[in-house]
Amino acid sequence: MSADLAATQSRDWRTPLELTLLGAIWGCSFLFMRVAVPSFGPYALVEVRLVLGALVLLPFLWKARALFPARRWLWLAPIGLINSALPFVLFAYAAERAPAAIGAICNAMTVLFAALIAFLFFGEKIGMRRAIALLVGFAGVVVLATAKVSGLSIGAAVIAGAAASLLYGLGVNLVKRHMTGLPSAAAAAATLGCASLWMLPMAITHWPQTAVPFNAWACAVALGVLCTGLAFLMFYRLIGRIGPARASTVTYLIPLFGAAFAWLFLGEPVTLAMLIAGALILGSVAVSQRSA
Repeated sequence: MSADLAATQSRDWRTPLELTLLGAIWGCSFLFMRVAVPSFGPYALVEVRLVLGALVLLPFLWKARALFPARRWLWLAPIGLINSALPFVLFAYAAERAPAAIGAICNAMTVLFAALIAFLFFGEKIGMRRAIALLVGFAGVVVLATAKVSGLSIGAAVIAGAAASLLYGLGVNLVKRHMTGLPSAAAAAATLGCASLWMLPMAITHWPQTAVPFNAWACAVALGVLCTGLAFLMFYRLIGRIGPARASTVTYLIPLFGAAFAWLFLGEPVTLAMLIAGALILGSVAVSQRSA
């Protein structure tokens, strides 16, 4: 067996394992938010997440600092707001008001929103199949928004999660058009750092007035270091090895792990409406990706 063939087979075994691990890590992020946000509040929790994530990736930014002249930051700063600060706050807001699985399911809409925004504002074709997939996905959001969990309405949380995914979709398009050619990890460090500066005033004015318990701090640190900094590194490495289309299949795993972890560790229910909405959204994403 040649060395090249052996290396290829090794990568073939490693890729599904890494995709599964990344899906589990990002699925955990909704569990960590659910645990930590009651003690921190959305703004302080997101600030901790952004700062820690940026610090993990900072060495890559420092190494590539020559590629980041002042004019670059005119785009990096708004992208940090759109692609990190605001969606993180919206998902944290949702985590205060609904089970962790709700945010994880809404997160899957990012792929659909990215296609819709590319069609509406950047002139990309969408096609009939992807248009139908978008409608089915939005139907899933409606099913989720009108559902109740343990007798409580979760509509506000679903709207927040969908809005966060819409911002992610816009951010994907902005990154594609204004950050091409930059090292991914360095660019992520830059946008996370900018996002932390955007959030700093709100974090200071809304910092917890009482002591934050250890378990909330542990979840906040895991959210920043593991689910943001290290997860970004894993994702960009996968993109470099297998391409963005295959790497994006992690989208299908996040809701599954998010719901499973919330049920296993927090005892949160998985309702019929959540299953139907998840099936509609993930099915529409699958069709959209296949069409692309």
